[in-house]
Amino acid sequence: MATYRELTGAGVPTRAAAILVGVSRATATRRPRTPVVTRARVPVNKLTDAERAEVLAVVNSPRFVDLPPIQIYAHLLDEGVYLGSISTIYRVLTANAQIKERRRLARHPARTIPELVATAPGQVYSWDITKLAGPIKGTYFDAYVMIDIYSRYIVGAHVHAAESAVLAAEMMKEIFGVHGIPQVVHADRGTSMTSKTVAALLADLEVTKSHSRPRVSNDNPYSEAWFKTLKFAPVFPERFGSLTDARSFMADFVAGYNHHHHHTGIGLNTPADVHYGLAAAKAGERALVLAAARARNPERFATNRDPKILAIPPTAWINQPADNTGIELAA
Repeated sequence: MATYRELTGAGVPTRAAAILVGVSRATATRRPRTPVVTRARVPVNKLTDAERAEVLAVVNSPRFVDLPPIQIYAHLLDEGVYLGSISTIYRVLTANAQIKERRRLARHPARTIPELVATAPGQVYSWDITKLAGPIKGTYFDAYVMIDIYSRYIVGAHVHAAESAVLAAEMMKEIFGVHGIPQVVHADRGTSMTSKTVAALLADLEVTKSHSRPRVSNDNPYSEAWFKTLKFAPVFPERFGSLTDARSFMADFVAGYNHHHHHTGIGLNTPADVHYGLAAAKAGERALVLAAARARNPERFATNRDPKILAIPPTAWINQPADNTGIELAA
């Protein structure tokens, strides 16, 4: 606009001067605004640096470090001391990044994620206890179930009127006597699972005990999945008439599951076939059946090769790590 002012000062009409400088006359003749200088106002009630330091020292003192500002305010007020309002105390804490939890809290170490792998039957057993509804509302029986995670074979299922570490230890002794001593026994953190009785038994037998993390049901997937299979079965009753009925039902159900249930996780074999080493022969028999079917009706098969049969996975994991490393167990 300096050129415009020079032209008008030399006597050039404002319209012609505006055309020469390439702006509208309204813009050229508009008075520039005087910049407004704003000054930050300091509140008259603002605490001084010394007063803020005093507030911070008091709330962090051993006496008040575990109390929230509202409690500190009340205590000081009862003693005739006023350092500032509750909001002021919060503002001082916020400015010093102490608005979150200031109390001395217990620091619990992170729970180790159980990472177990089985490459053959008899290596890793998983066990848990589930409730079976009794004859009347509020009464329950306890089913102790132990499963081989590789073969999915139920190596033991006992039903008792109550949960007890002694009963759990007796079940383990019986199972180990029949199926052999495993290398690892995995369970959650129930009272029986973490009892000294069970721990002492496993230690004497040199069996590694493994536990799920607190409140993480996925750390015991085989037992939890089997309990769902049990309780979602059409034959599972709403209630059991007696302890004898519950034991009889569990015995029949476990026998049917072990010897007749074709499990998708183990190549559609039964747990008994995998547990006792019969799956390889069954695979050969299935291959012959499929080959014969293809020979009779080759047009029904998409490839020139015999159909594949489901294979048994080489490993069974509890929390398989991303790099496929874990506790490798000897076959």
